[in-house]
Amino acid sequence: MLCLSKLTPSTNKKLCTFLLLNLFAFVSVASSAAPVEKKKVPAVNEGLLPLDELRTFTRAYDHVRTSYVEEISDSKMLEYAIKGMIAELDPHSAYLDKEAYAELQATTSGEFGGVGLEVGMDDGAIKVITPLDGSPSQKAGVKPGDIIVRIDDQPMKGKSLTDGTRLMRGPKDTPIKISLQRKGVDDPIDLVIMRDLIHVQSVIVKPVADEYLYIRIAQFQTNTGLDFSERLRESLKTYPKTKGLVLDLRNNPGGVLQASVDVADAFLDSGTVVYTKGRMENSSVNYTANAGDISNGLPLVTLINSGSASASEIVAGALQDHKRSIIMGTRSFGKGSVQTVIPITEDRAIKLTTALYYTPNGRSIQAKGIEPDVRLEKMSTGVGQKAAIAEADLAGHLKSKDGQDIGSITREREAVMGDDILKDNQVLDAINLLKGLHILGQQTTATGEESKTTPAITPAIESKPQ
Repeated sequence: MLCLSKLTPSTNKKLCTFLLLNLFAFVSVASSAAPVEKKKVPAVNEGLLPLDELRTFTRAYDHVRTSYVEEISDSKMLEYAIKGMIAELDPHSAYLDKEAYAELQATTSGEFGGVGLEVGMDDGAIKVITPLDGSPSQKAGVKPGDIIVRIDDQPMKGKSLTDGTRLMRGPKDTPIKISLQRKGVDDPIDLVIMRDLIHVQSVIVKPVADEYLYIRIAQFQTNTGLDFSERLRESLKTYPKTKGLVLDLRNNPGGVLQASVDVADAFLDSGTVVYTKGRMENSSVNYTANAGDISNGLPLVTLINSGSASASEIVAGALQDHKRSIIMGTRSFGKGSVQTVIPITEDRAIKLTTALYYTPNGRSIQAKGIEPDVRLEKMSTGVGQKAAIAEADLAGHLKSKDGQDIGSITREREAVMGDDILKDNQVLDAINLLKGLHILGQQTTATGEESKTTPAITPAIESKPQ
């Protein structure tokens, strides 16, 4: 190579650019001079790069590096090129720099340094949903409903939820200053909080309405499947007279694929949970259930809404196709694609869409979502209103295989959580349905007919293998 460290930086840059530009020109001339019997358009998978586009790229690259108003390093420009290339693929593929990669790892592991706040967007402001139990924010006096106006003297007006989350996270035992606006208090409340190691609890199991269990999965982390099985088994031992279960997947954005398979497997004795199809050799996989239903066939109602996406839809679709659960709520988001995180350096990676997933009956959820068996609109007032978009509304989204993309979902308000769960009309409707199934089961048993824990319900969408 002629690009040597002994050359001056200016000479090195000019020489490298010259060689890069002329290399493509040389290859182009050489290829055109070679004897060709028949013109052939190379197939995409033959590994041949289009010389005209490569030449265009190098020219654009050279213009930016020499003419842009500010000087940008070659390493930064190449990083920008990677970002742009991946961002144009679909809404869920992305280049992960050092910070984004670390944040993704923290989210999926459920453990990170921070203040322990669950936050959301409300009318363009970052609003506290709740401080986690025992967290630094709870000890400092942060309350649900507080508006975060400044973080370390940086105004949060116009900032995204991701911006606020990144600022609040950091190493354990490092301080952070948060300014809050609280209803009924005129002046901002300034707090200095010491970060700690936060453990996010993705699974909540609690008894409701005497003899029923409410199970909430907030997101699918690496250990969600194991935590779910352990907590459900413990709760069933503690409450042996349990008559039915409510599985709440509303506003669950998804997460780790294997975790969703484990949760669905917990209710199924056999058969396919989900299967994926992709171009890579290892991207087409069939995930099957192991023998054993840890709930022993208890009646099950699963709640979904337009915020239920990806891994949530895998669980709902599997339970619906196997007729193991009645799905209630509103149509889910419709993210039926699988993203694989591929490390490209020690601290950087790409998140790439590598496959589409299908329910056991062959339904692709991509840009269509899961239709509930029983449709329930949310009536109770919750934390805030989400944007009225679905997967099919996202620019550059992957099309469903049958071309029937469905968008423009009417969004219901967030689920009511904590001690107010019985004020949530959808949870109450689910419990009432379980009570009806229990009564129906008693009546059929009394008449000598075969009793079924969950009667078959015709899905809202016909299932056709693809």
